[in-house]
Amino acid sequence: MNRIDPFKIRNHSDFKEVALDVFKFQATNNLVYKEFLELLNISIDSVKNIEEIPFLPIQFFKSHKIISSKNTVEQIFLSSGTTGMSQSKHFVTDITLYEKSYNKAFEYFYGNVKNYTVLALLPAYLEREGSSLIYMVDDLIKKSNKPKSGFYLNNLEELSNNLIELDKKGEKILLIGVSFALLDLVENKQFQLKNTTIMETGGMKGRRKELIREELHEILSNGFGVKEIHSEYGMTELLSQAYSKGNGVFKCPPWMKILTRDTEDPLTILSEGKSGGMNIIDLANVNSCSFIATQDLGKTHKNNSFEVLGRFDNSDIRGCNLLILK
Repeated sequence: MNRIDPFKIRNHSDFKEVALDVFKFQATNNLVYKEFLELLNISIDSVKNIEEIPFLPIQFFKSHKIISSKNTVEQIFLSSGTTGMSQSKHFVTDITLYEKSYNKAFEYFYGNVKNYTVLALLPAYLEREGSSLIYMVDDLIKKSNKPKSGFYLNNLEELSNNLIELDKKGEKILLIGVSFALLDLVENKQFQLKNTTIMETGGMKGRRKELIREELHEILSNGFGVKEIHSEYGMTELLSQAYSKGNGVFKCPPWMKILTRDTEDPLTILSEGKSGGMNIIDLANVNSCSFIATQDLGKTHKNNSFEVLGRFDNSDIRGCNLLILK
């Protein structure tokens, strides 16, 4: 199938070659994706460029088993969802692909995790089963091999004390947290941190009023005493993450790419700088689907970077109902 290991991609030419190989493989072996292409009347051989690849609407992960491999499923990741809502299910047949993806991406953006004490404040995720984020952070905590690394659920006092103590000692710290929990922390105590990276994973999970990114980051910057708030962008349906080191501008690892689509015509890809629906290419996700049309709105920039601008209203989603009745 793919002649180049996705984790060895170095340039656009490599990316294109692997992406087209993965597309052909999934168009043949992923029954849902194959049917989707047939309903669009698109033949595999007609796709010669990345921009011509059709993207599977992310909603299908709630209604179909999206899988391209005949191997045994090793892990099922589940999306969060309020009571009564159907959850997305990501069937993973090779968990080492996910592990390799997040470990290499972390090293690509932040260096060796062994240089960090990893403090995790992810209550909404810890309180449910099947979170891919918890799987990743738990592994990073273990790999950091630092005595104070760990999850902090409701023990904000212990977290505050450890954070202040480690930061004063000059320890390199990563505090990764869901937005509402980080807000709880800075309302509980004010910090002046010098050696800590604050990374939010987004989401109020119904616990607080939603804030725009600029407002959230300003509150967190002031509360923690840091210049920039970092962000992680990932989702249940993916095996890769993008990271922002400030200002809401995310960058992808070399095996991941964002394209934007026309909101009126989902098969039309927009040029850089234009706002549209976000399509994600995740070449680590070879055994599921690597080409996903999300419900996020965004815009792309040069150097494989992008911004997330918001979410589609359900009434605005078009071109996504081809397989709903199947």
